[in-house]
Amino acid sequence: MSDPASNAPRRYVVDGNGHRVLVGLSREETSEFERLEASFQVLPRDGAEPDRPLSNPERRWRELYGKHDVAWLRWIADLRSRRERNLPVLN
Repeated sequence: MSDPASNAPRRYVVDGNGHRVLVGLSREETSEFERLEASFQVLPRDGAEPDRPLSNPERRWRELYGKHDVAWLRWIADLRSRRERNLPVLN
């Protein structure tokens, strides 16, 4: 989720209570996601790791990431749609 070069789009928003959260996740889920992500060993970029069953924390991380990613894609589509509707029409 983190991009050292800061080239990734912003995936955090401020919720109604002023807390920084991942799009689509609650404050508690964001905290859990970040804790899980920080606990995982960094894997090589090529994904060279033998097939093995997922641990419960890995399964939970994927569940939270999936929820976030679906909400993120919807959020981006909504932003694009609103932007297109607000474009001036030139003849």
